[in-house]
Parts: sequence; C-alpha cells; structure tokens
Amino acid sequence: MANSAETSPEVMLQFYRMLYPFKSIFTWLNQEHTPKDLFTNREFAFTLQGDVYLRYNCFSNAEELKKQVCALNPTRFEIGPMYSSRPSERKLARSVKSGKLFTPLKRELVFDIDMTDYDGVRTCCTSAGICKRCWAFIANAVRVLDSALRTQFGYHQLLWVYSGRRGIHLWVSDDEAMGLTDELRRAVVGALTVIEGGKEMAKKVNVRGMGTKSHPGDLPPSLWHARDEGSRIWYPLLDDQECFLSEDGWRTLLKLVPDKKIVETLEKRWEKQPGIESSKKWDELKGEVKGTGARNLAALEDIILQYTYPRLDAEVSKHRNHLLKAPFCVHPKTGRVCVPVDPNRVENFDPNAVPTVMQLLQELDKAGEGANWEHTSLKPYVDMLDRHVAGILDDVRRRERARAVVQHDLNW
Repeated sequence: MANSAETSPEVMLQFYRMLYPFKSIFTWLNQEHTPKDLFTNREFAFTLQGDVYLRYNCFSNAEELKKQVCALNPTRFEIGPMYSSRPSERKLARSVKSGKLFTPLKRELVFDIDMTDYDGVRTCCTSAGICKRCWAFIANAVRVLDSALRTQFGYHQLLWVYSGRRGIHLWVSDDEAMGLTDELRRAVVGALTVIEGGKEMAKKVNVRGMGTKSHPGDLPPSLWHARDEGSRIWYPLLDDQECFLSEDGWRTLLKLVPDKKIVETLEKRWEKQPGIESSKKWDELKGEVKGTGARNLAALEDIILQYTYPRLDAEVSKHRNHLLKAPFCVHPKTGRVCVPVDPNRVENFDPNAVPTVMQLLQELDKAGEGANWEHTSLKPYVDMLDRHVAGILDDVRRRERARAVVQHDLNW
C-alpha cells in the first residue's frame, strides 16, 4: 500500500509533466499521426482530488490533452469511445433542432480481469491483496484469453495492461473490434464466458450442452486450449495454493463430483486424514474416477476449468460507452504505474516489482536536467506500447492500400 505522500498532488503533477507518455497514448488511440475523429471525438473522464468526476472531455491533439491533465492534475483518467460528435458538444448534438445524434461509434473491445474474483479458489491472498503466487491465476487467464481472441476471432492488436493493483485490462484495437456494436460485444463476451453463478452455486462450469445419463456431452473445441493450459499448470497450482487442504476446500471439490459413491468414499477418508495435501487428494479422486465412465472423467475437466479459466467482468466489455482507466495512470492505493504486460512472458511478471511513481521521479532526478521517461525504468514499458502502436499503424496502411486498389478497379 502506497503512502499518501507517494501519490500526493505534487508528485502526480511532476509525473504528468515529466513522465507520462502522452504522444504514445495519442497515436495508440488515434491510429494515425495526424489527429482525426478517433481521437478528437473521444471521451476522456477525469477523477480529481476529493472524488470529483468530470466526464465528456475531448481534445484536439496530444499537447491539448497534456495541458488539461496538468491543469486538472487528476488522480487518474479514463478513456471512452469515439462519439458521432465531440463529447464537449453533446448537448447541441442531442438537440432536436440540430437533427444530429450523440452516440458512440467506435471503441476498443476491452476486458477486465480482477484478482478478487478468484478469492474462492486462491489461498495466498484475499480481497485487494495480490502476490507473485496468485498472479499465476491472472497469467493463465491472459494466455487463455489471448489465444482465444487470436485464433477464434482473428484479432491480433491486443494490448494487455496491468491495472496497478490486483488485475489486468485488455484493449483490442483491430478495426473489426473497434466497430462492434453493443449487441456484438455481448455476443463475444458470451462466447468467452465459462464461469457463471454466485457464491451459492457450487458448479460454475456448464458448457457441455445436451448429454445423456452416461455421457455428459462433449467439451466445445473452443475450450480445448483452455483445458490444456489449465491441466499444464494444475499440479504446480495445487502445490502452491493448496486449494483442497482445508476442510472447506476439499468439501467444495467434492460438490463438483457427480458420483455420490465416490463422494462418500473420499469424504470418509479425508475426514480421518485431514492433512492430506491437495495434489494427493486430486490423485485419489482421479483413482476413484478411473473406469467409472465418461461423466466422472468430464467432471475432472470441468473442475480444472472452474479453478483456472479466466473470470471476466462481463459488464466492462458489453458496452461501447464504458470507461476504462488509461494505461500509464498511477494507482492511488499502490503508487504503481499501469504498465503494459507482454502476454508471452506474463508468467514472469511480478506486480510487486512494477515501478512506483516515486521510484520513477527519483530515477529522473538522478538522471539530471533534461531527462525524461527514457532515462527511467518506465522506458521498456513505453517501448512496448510504441511497438504495439507500430503494428496498428501498419494495419491502417494496409487497409488504405487495399481500399485504393478497389477504388482504382472501380474507376477503371
């Protein structure tokens, strides 16, 4: 937890003036070097000291955004969609006389994964706490969701960003994703949602569709990769988290087993031997299930999915007008910067090693006069964003060339 002095207004103002990568953020959102509607009609919302919230701000360029951020000195700011007109002129756009509409047109497809949604399965931390050990749940979620969006939906402009405290955000900037309606966004989220049900519901994975008494139905091919990734980390996860060591833990496990005889057998055994490790309990469950039919074997797969599959905050993704915290903001509770995360190395990411705003300002001071973010430990993260932006710009140029060829053919 950050000391309040570490995220004081004075500290934050220095951060915005000297370190925040406004130009990179502008190019990422605008998808071009010259300002266009994708940026100028974009909503920005500011949270000021005292929880004052200012919505429907918009800017013409990166310099204007920086000027306003430094003037307001927010604790954080959020990014919304590109609207049909400038957000600051929404009242005029909504007027009957204007004949115009004020509606969101484009917006990155966004996802939010929060560690608190794993409190029912992690044992090392609770609530707002997070450590390298429970980060393994987030890392697996990133691998599974990243692969699903690339292979099943064809998206490839994915930017993963650490939330600064206990979770991770994803921004998908492909042109097809940007134009999704709310209805289509709900469909995408629905296709990716596996964990459903509140605390009162034991079994939260019901994805097999119609089956028979002896056969539970097949696992959809779209979940094979998630199953395989979960299986790969399963034993290390059990050894680290000991999900089934406590009585509450192993009783929760047995609620997910459909065979009452197996449940009764293991219940009696584990009541007499409460100290059996989680991985050994799992091996004993597998031993009892062996040779008992497809339904019990399928239950084992479903259990692995229930403990490892990404737990999405679906409401964040369903609407174009949803606001999400901008990358490189500072989390007020931790002082840590919301930095990009490489999905190919996500298991090596340590949330507690992310640079804090005070650390960066000290590095800046040590570097001397004229120094900027390039002289601090923020550099590799800004470089990561810039590489991502370069890929987006390449896509834009390819689309423009393709449109030019089609237009030439039509004119011919």
